[in-house]
Amino acid sequence: MHSEADKKYAAWIKESAFGIWFLSTDTWIQHVLIKALDDLESLIDERKQSYPVILDVGSGHGHSLWMLDQRFNPEKIIALDIDPESELRAQKNIARCHCEVLVQNDNAAEIKLDDNSVDLIFCHQTFHHLVYQKRTIQEFLRVLKPGGVLLFAESCRRYIHSFLIRLLFRHPMNVQKTDLEYIEFLRSAGFEFDEQNISRFFLWWSRVDLGAFEFFGFPEKPENREETMVNIVALKPDKQYLERSSGDGGVGLRVPVLNS
Repeated sequence: MHSEADKKYAAWIKESAFGIWFLSTDTWIQHVLIKALDDLESLIDERKQSYPVILDVGSGHGHSLWMLDQRFNPEKIIALDIDPESELRAQKNIARCHCEVLVQNDNAAEIKLDDNSVDLIFCHQTFHHLVYQKRTIQEFLRVLKPGGVLLFAESCRRYIHSFLIRLLFRHPMNVQKTDLEYIEFLRSAGFEFDEQNISRFFLWWSRVDLGAFEFFGFPEKPENREETMVNIVALKPDKQYLERSSGDGGVGLRVPVLNS
């Protein structure tokens, strides 16, 4: 019989030692995290002055916590990470926040928050580590308030399956998706967004050649390539849904229920 801890960690592939170190580097902060946040902010329609409750999924070393605090003026950030060592790693960045920060060491597929309790979810370079992706996206939809915002930034299948990334990092390979599959995945779960809320970054570090071909004048044409990254700003609809889940928590029959 498997313990609750066994079930919890089966939902996640632990990062390699190299990956844990890399997530603490200035290269990660400047060229990955900040670029993603800048891009996601530019994709938000009708930006609010404040998002009172923010959920940071896969908060890791906590670099995103004080950036979310500065950019979105929350009253509280919930830092969720399944790695039990993440809270210790994040202490310095938690201390930089002006808002309250609550740390939850838990599984994103079973978020211990009330329905309709979160104004904004930040999920940056986390989803491709998760085994139970369908359950997780349902949880995002559940805990967001109607009209709540999901900031979703992901590396796509082409990048995760590349030789260098397979060598240096650890991921569940069978759940990786293309940019188009991620877009359809979020829409089929019930999130709403338009083309102006989608960005497909093709950053140098996400390419097999690390940008060398483009440097020497041979760039890949967008119409001929499989994208390496996708950023999406999605909204939970103002109408809520009753869900009849299928199988292991996948997206099933969804019946709209209008707010009273």
